Amino acid sequence: MELNLDSEVLKAYGYAKENIKITQIGTGLINRTYLLSPLSEKKKYILQNINTSVFKSPQAIANNLRSIADYLAFNYPEYLFIKPVSTTNSEEMAYIHHEYWRMLPFVPKTISLDVLADPKQAYEAAKQFGKLSRLLDHFDAKTLQPTIPGFHDLALRYGQFTLVLSHTEETLKNEAKAQIEEALAHKYILDYYTSYSHRKDFPDRVMHHDTKISNVLLDDETFEGICVIDLDTIMPGKFISDLGDMMRTYLCAFSENETDLSKIKIRLPYFEAMIKGYLSEMKSILTQTEKELILFSGKYIIYMQALRFLTDFLSGNKYYPISYPTQNLDRTKNQFKLLHELSANEKELQDIIEENLV
Repeated sequence: MELNLDSEVLKAYGYAKENIKITQIGTGLINRTYLLSPLSEKKKYILQNINTSVFKSPQAIANNLRSIADYLAFNYPEYLFIKPVSTTNSEEMAYIHHEYWRMLPFVPKTISLDVLADPKQAYEAAKQFGKLSRLLDHFDAKTLQPTIPGFHDLALRYGQFTLVLSHTEETLKNEAKAQIEEALAHKYILDYYTSYSHRKDFPDRVMHHDTKISNVLLDDETFEGICVIDLDTIMPGKFISDLGDMMRTYLCAFSENETDLSKIKIRLPYFEAMIKGYLSEMKSILTQTEKELILFSGKYIIYMQALRFLTDFLSGNKYYPISYPTQNLDRTKNQFKLLHELSANEKELQDIIEENLV
């Protein structure tokens, strides 16, 4: 789809409507994304509008990316880190008509996938997320600002769930009775995490926090991993955020929108590929506590996502877009089935982890 943008946005980066082709791209639900093709240049660019209803402090994103880019450029100059292109005023974002925009270089001969089709792709993606974390191992994560405070805070999400539950009308409670009981029964996951959370060898790291397959660029011919993209959620966190999110999104062939729960199965070849890729980069820096929590990371993130879907359903579907009234409840059922499958395959999954920690 080709379209026009506000000329002031283009002007901020030195372009005019007459000398650039604009195409809307991407499948993300948060930021609007466009491909800019200047007619007089061979280079192309990605232009994004930052959704300030989700990212309430865009400057925090800019500050984080600048700090990380400077660190990587000094310590690992060969690493491809996609940092924003400066405006004509040497700023990292353009602020036009109360909206924030940023431009990024387009990486040619690459592809981003919406769906995994081969375990090799899972390996390459996990390796790229692990590589970024490894390179930033000595970067002080505390210098970064949270871009979405409490994003992967399970205690916060559980508290939101119980608060909403206390005010939910009885008809909704009855409709979600089984899922509410399951959510309460799995609180042990939060308790287990809490028992580890203050250990000295469970550090805050620089985490991406959104490790779905579409946030990695792969070579468009070999599918070799090139770099990580969509860096808005880079902020301090535990390693379980990235690895757990990969487990949640890579291990089943179907997304959280699948309503036939018999299809929700763990794909062992994808799990093995993901673990191999991630640990090929991270094994040397993970602490003993982190190694103990590798499989738990999947339980943590899947349970948290189930709570978020359930909380949204009980509060009237205010956050996640839906196409029918009970979609968030169906998503909750889906995630609890995935959590069950992870537990049911725990011995085999743990064996794969142990083999790759040697």
